[in-house]
Amino acid sequence: MSLVSPSRQSNNHKLYFSKSEISKILNCYSIGVSNGEWKDYALNFNYNEAVFFFFKHSLASPDCILIKFKEKRKKRIIYRLSIKNKKNSKYENLDSLLVNLKRSQIFII
Repeated sequence: MSLVSPSRQSNNHKLYFSKSEISKILNCYSIGVSNGEWKDYALNFNYNEAVFFFFKHSLASPDCILIKFKEKRKKRIIYRLSIKNKKNSKYENLDSLLVNLKRSQIFII
């Protein structure tokens, strides 16, 4: 007799960033590091979302949060960007999100 019900055999995989996505994100992160904006980052993976945090200091709250998540109804991948807990935008692909993030890093002197 099995103690685990057969319905418990659901998909157990976590959502991750692909290698190309990580390289694009780290490229954008390196621009922020060279500008002196960011000094640390963190990754978090869950069953329905993958999160990349950008920090100005290791002990501070994140300046920027990039989230990749699955929509439950439509079963598609959506990207969300939150900059300094103020701007919360949704994107269909990672490239358009990174273009917007790079625009926020450009300073006019």
